[in-house]
Amino acid sequence: MKIAKTYLLGIAVILSGLLGYAQNDSCACCTENHKAFDFWVGTWEVANTDGSPAGYSTISKAEGACIVMENWVSAKAGYTGSSTNFYNQSTGQWEQLWIDNTGAHLKLKGNRQGNKMVLSSEEFENKNGVLNRNRITWTLNNDGTIRQLWEILEAEKVVSTAFDGLYTKVE
Repeated sequence: MKIAKTYLLGIAVILSGLLGYAQNDSCACCTENHKAFDFWVGTWEVANTDGSPAGYSTISKAEGACIVMENWVSAKAGYTGSSTNFYNQSTGQWEQLWIDNTGAHLKLKGNRQGNKMVLSSEEFENKNGVLNRNRITWTLNNDGTIRQLWEILEAEKVVSTAFDGLYTKVE
């Protein structure tokens, strides 16, 4: 009888510990910083500045809300890409890794600034030997659309625009 009581007491202690762990296991990625890019979550039609279709983008949360995943399908047949976006608590910055079906990739870092998420690459040498930097800005507009502007910078001045698209949510 004493063994049975000890056994039951042991089980009760283990179960209460597990229950306490489950109740205290809060969402690790549910801070305001982790939610800073949530305005991009959704299914979007994307248009070029002239109104022509640029493509379609599906943005979702993954891995316990720790990742903002992008899946892009271009209006031009055959081109697709994906990005993984996350808030890095160690650096205090958002990071993006973009990889497309041609094998190209882009690494960006930055933060939200008001109604904008601004991410930039490290400097790189262009084909002419000039140092450039990529900067992509997602601006949440008052009407719920998002403008994505990808600029190429030289000495922190814009020298060209790689992409300028307007995201409209698909209802």
